[in-house]
Amino acid sequence: MQQSATRSTKESARSTQSRPGDAWCTVLFWTENHNNKAKANPQTEPKINKEANKDNGNNNIAAQTFTFRELATITKNFRQECLIGEGGFGRVYKGKFEKTNQEVAVKQLDRNGLQGNREFLVEVLMLSLLHHTNLVNLIGYCADGDQRLLVYEYMPLGCLEDHLLDLPPGKRPLEWFNRMKIALDAAKGLEYLHDKANPQVIYRDLKSSNILLDKEFNAKLSDFGLAKLGPTGDKSHVSSRVMGTYGYCAPEYQRTGQLTVKSDVYSFGVVLLELITGRRAIENTRSSREQNLVSWANPIFKNSNRYSELADPLLEGKFPMRSLHQAVAVAAMCLNEEPLERPLIRDVVTALSLLGTVPENQEVSGTSPVHMPSPSQDQEANNAPNLLDQDIRAIERQRAVAEAIEWGTNSRNKAPQRGTTPSL
Repeated sequence: MQQSATRSTKESARSTQSRPGDAWCTVLFWTENHNNKAKANPQTEPKINKEANKDNGNNNIAAQTFTFRELATITKNFRQECLIGEGGFGRVYKGKFEKTNQEVAVKQLDRNGLQGNREFLVEVLMLSLLHHTNLVNLIGYCADGDQRLLVYEYMPLGCLEDHLLDLPPGKRPLEWFNRMKIALDAAKGLEYLHDKANPQVIYRDLKSSNILLDKEFNAKLSDFGLAKLGPTGDKSHVSSRVMGTYGYCAPEYQRTGQLTVKSDVYSFGVVLLELITGRRAIENTRSSREQNLVSWANPIFKNSNRYSELADPLLEGKFPMRSLHQAVAVAAMCLNEEPLERPLIRDVVTALSLLGTVPENQEVSGTSPVHMPSPSQDQEANNAPNLLDQDIRAIERQRAVAEAIEWGTNSRNKAPQRGTTPSL
């Protein structure tokens, strides 16, 4: 039986490129069938599928299956002391496999929660077939009886939200280059889903709490229960019931339910704006004019002389002004109300590639404010000494980024005026 399941998985993976819809349906059927067998015999020992599939140039081990007893053991029967997080899916516990000394995060489905078996299946399906440095690694899952659990690699620094928003007194804020590195990593994860996954995947739930960090602040996207396969054939969008998180959803998706990759780009723009400002997407404790982050920032986007108003006060001015201007310009492009005017995520990756790199011979904590011309000003700014770059190649990259941002700014200014951006 194990050989049959393994053979089915291999055939599905091979057929993904030629018949993507059929392949995903086959894998989903296999997953449901496997879960039904586990439910009928909850005491069955886990069968580990050690077949490696090749994706993105790397060998990736297929997801393992675990019994509920195994996961209860490594989390000390899900004790409070092992609890490391809680969300719409359920609670997340830290565990450790004694034989391998591997630390993991175990997410337990709340049977009375908002998400159910469908989201569980989607998560297993997506992360079993999608493998990238900037996507969280699914180690395995459990479907014993009515128990539904997911086992991930452990990310020791938790989520971005914990290090960026509503910091407790005395907690050191994220430094500028760490923020830009996290933004770049998140954009690379989306780029893989949009441009390299086959079939294309629309993430649909990008937010700061779904971006996890390892001990070196490398970022990975997590929580794929709401992900959708992108449009196929001559279709331009996927029709879907509106789901996601208030404040991050693209306005056209919220109005019509029509989902495209540009919906993810908008959500990324909100996260990038959070990284720049240190503010939440929605903060009801602020004045009515400032409760919605995008609505508050939108007038500032139109005047580059005001970009410094968006900088997180906790940074105390410790960032290069040019880098701030470029980050704000990228966020503004992503948050354009018109989906067609937003950049592709691959262009966002290009624009952010330099901002997430610490200049040579410069400590992150020692970065001081640098007053430099706005990227939207004339090209002579490109000929001036660039304090972010140390060699000719870096200067050329900087010029390319500035030109891309200038194009985005001009495109935004030429877009038809539709009044103020509606609150989400």
